[in-house]
Amino acid sequence: MLRKMIDAGMDVARIGLAHGSVDEALRKYHTIREVAADMGRTVGIMVDLPGPKVRLGHFDGPTHLSTGSIITLVPGRETSDADCLGVDYDDLLDDLHPGDCLAIGDGNVTLEVDSIGESAVNVLVSHGGSVQGRPGLHVPSERLGIASPTPEDLEMLDAFVEVGVDMVALSFVRSGHDIRRVGTEPSPRGPLLVAKIETRAAVENLDGIIEASGAIMVARGDLGSELGIEELPHVQKQIIRDCIALGKPVITATQMFESMVTSPSPTRAEVSDVANAVFDGTSAVMLSAESAIGHDPVNTVATMARVADRADQEFDYDGWARRIRLLRHEAVGAGPARLTDAMTGATWRAATEMGVAAIICISESGFTVRSIARFRPRMPIIAFSPQERTVAQLTLSWGATPLLAPNRVDDLTMMDQLVTMARDRGLVRSGDAVAVLAGAGGKGFHATDVLRMMHVP
Repeated sequence: MLRKMIDAGMDVARIGLAHGSVDEALRKYHTIREVAADMGRTVGIMVDLPGPKVRLGHFDGPTHLSTGSIITLVPGRETSDADCLGVDYDDLLDDLHPGDCLAIGDGNVTLEVDSIGESAVNVLVSHGGSVQGRPGLHVPSERLGIASPTPEDLEMLDAFVEVGVDMVALSFVRSGHDIRRVGTEPSPRGPLLVAKIETRAAVENLDGIIEASGAIMVARGDLGSELGIEELPHVQKQIIRDCIALGKPVITATQMFESMVTSPSPTRAEVSDVANAVFDGTSAVMLSAESAIGHDPVNTVATMARVADRADQEFDYDGWARRIRLLRHEAVGAGPARLTDAMTGATWRAATEMGVAAIICISESGFTVRSIARFRPRMPIIAFSPQERTVAQLTLSWGATPLLAPNRVDDLTMMDQLVTMARDRGLVRSGDAVAVLAGAGGKGFHATDVLRMMHVP
């Protein structure tokens, strides 16, 4: 199944840690690594920490909660049924107030707190529906007294840092401080930290979160419950725009092809949603239940890849680049980052005017690749790095084909060798014009300072 999903277009595999044991998740991790290596493919792996996620006790099969019924929430209970829902949050009675609105899953069932007793909370099912498994219970973030990441998150994280995971998604962050609390080494020495924007506080502190993170995920399920669904499209566009201006990859997630959990094709509205996320500039679109429990994950991945590819053909590349040029000078600081920013801007202009076949970008940390990807150039980005983890982390970046360079690149001869390597891989052809962007300052350089326009030998 993994082989088929990779062939269908899966670039990054996300392992959710909210379900199952750490040992089970580690087995999945190693299986993905083995399959990708056997196929000769680079597949990034992201582990998704549960965070202060409140979950219901397990339902014994699909269960219908009826609109208008009064049911109870019991902290500490491990099972749930149509009359009583177990909740894995001990402070539930202290944090909730009468009148609070709660949501189950991605909002398909909503509850309103009616009264709070000594050992349980009575809630009115304001909108019923079917639930199963161990769905999340969305509690307004300002009510939760749990910090993110939790001690359990950090314990899980240690196990995956030890095996070299590429990316880590942090749930329910509220500020840049939550990101800094993780304490891992900066990427690529450590994993790329992906902040999930799913609370009102995160939207209000977006600038600080983007600055402290390696990438952002627009987690629309809980975010829609927090802000109201009418605000969601506008916030999504804002987050994407702000991330790309700073050269940070951004993922659009949640219910992208939800109907394909059971259906062989998405709805027309879902297809438009994925295409519009591409038009908004998102770096990646993500599947969740569709590939985790859906009846045909391979078809779902292939369908999403086709929709994204077709949207790429209609993307307003020139208009996007003009907008980014206006935004980027406000976003980039001084020093090496400013130099890299200027060089990537110059590369985009030269590559566009020359109509090159590809931009060959050489980067140790991946920063230069992410910087040029902001401009969404019409031509592919061939991204070389001597760091294996950088190559894996660049699977999340828009338009990039990441490849491992055989050694560190610090002179023009080595650059020529990588151009030849790209040719031998079939990514460019002899005689093609290409732009080569790299740093050539020798050991210790931290900025991109060389741009060469050349023909492939």
